[in-house]
Amino acid sequence: MCVCVCVCVREREREREREREREREMGGWRGILGFDYGIVQAPLGPDISGPELVAAVANAGGLGLLRAPDWESPEYLRGLIRKTRTLTDKPFGIGLVLAFPHKENLKAILDERVAVLQVYWGECTEELVLEAHQAGVKVVPQVGSFEEAKKAINVGVDAIIVQGREAGGHVIGQDALISLVPRVVDLVGGGGIPVIAAGGIVDGRGYVAALALGAQGVCLGTRFLATDESNAHPTYKRKLLELEETEYTDVFGRARWPGAPQRVLKTPFFAQLTTLPSDENETNQPIIGHSTIHDMEKDIPRLAGTVPNAKATGDIESMAMYAGQGVGLIKEILPVREVVERLVAEAQFLISHF
Repeated sequence: MCVCVCVCVREREREREREREREREMGGWRGILGFDYGIVQAPLGPDISGPELVAAVANAGGLGLLRAPDWESPEYLRGLIRKTRTLTDKPFGIGLVLAFPHKENLKAILDERVAVLQVYWGECTEELVLEAHQAGVKVVPQVGSFEEAKKAINVGVDAIIVQGREAGGHVIGQDALISLVPRVVDLVGGGGIPVIAAGGIVDGRGYVAALALGAQGVCLGTRFLATDESNAHPTYKRKLLELEETEYTDVFGRARWPGAPQRVLKTPFFAQLTTLPSDENETNQPIIGHSTIHDMEKDIPRLAGTVPNAKATGDIESMAMYAGQGVGLIKEILPVREVVERLVAEAQFLISHF
C-alpha cells in the first residue's frame, strides 16, 4: 500500500511539473504580475469592459483591464475598482487614455493600488511611471511604433503592449503586427520587459504566431467583446458574428477625438459613409440614441465614436462598432472562461505538434 501511495504522489508531482512546463512554454507571466497566462483583455471603451468582464478574465487566469472614464470621475472610478474586487480576488488593471482629462482619475487608480495601469494615446512619462511604482502599480503602455516603444523602455515601464494596424478601435500606429513586434522584441533584448502583441488575435493560432514573433503575451479586444460578460449591446455582439470585414477610417468622433483613426465593422450604415466630406463630424449631426455611460447620461449623435453598450437605446445599427481584422474568425458568443481555456488549449496543441 505504501509503495502505491508513493507512486501516486510521484506521478502527481510529475504532472504538476509538466503543467508548469506548459505554462512556461505559453509565455505565462507567473511571478511578474501574478496571473497564470500571457492573455490580456484590452480595456474596451467606453465601459464595455466593466467589472463583470474584467473579473471573469482574472478568474480564468488572464489579466482583465477596466476602462477609466474619458472625463474626471475619481469617486465613480474608485467604486468601479471596488466592485471588481467583490467579484475576484485575483489581480487586475485599468486602462487610462492620456488624451483626455485624467489627473484625478490617475490619483484614484494609484490610491486603490490596482495591479496594472495601462496607458494609451499620450506621453508615458518617467514621472508617471515613478509615481505608479511608488504606489506599487505596474505600468504597461500601449504603443504603435518602434519610436514609442523606445521611449517607453527609457522611462522604466514594466511591459509594453505593441498594437498593430490590424487592431479594432482606435489605432495609434501604421505598422503591421508581424513587422513591428520583432523589432520591439529585439529592442528590449534581455531587458526583462515583456512584449505583448495586440491586433487581430482571436484564437490559439494568433497566440502562437505572436509567441513566434517573440512576444510573451497577447492582448485581445474583439474576442473578449464577443463574450457573455462584456457590456456590449446584444446587437453589437450579433454583428460581430454576422460581419467579417473591417475598415480603417476616421469618420467617427472627429470632433471629440481628432487625429484618432479607428478600425470598425463594415456595417450597412458605415458603407454609406465612404464619401463623407472631411468637414463633417458629430457636432452637426442628429441625435440617434441615448445611453448611460459610466456615471453619465449621454445623447449619442450620428457619427459619434461611442459604441453601443448594453444600456444604449435608439438606432443601434447606425452607431460605431469597433472590431479588429480577426473578427471573421469569431463564430459564437462564449463565456470568458471558455475563451481563455480554448486559447490556451489550442496554443498548447499547436506548440506540441510543431
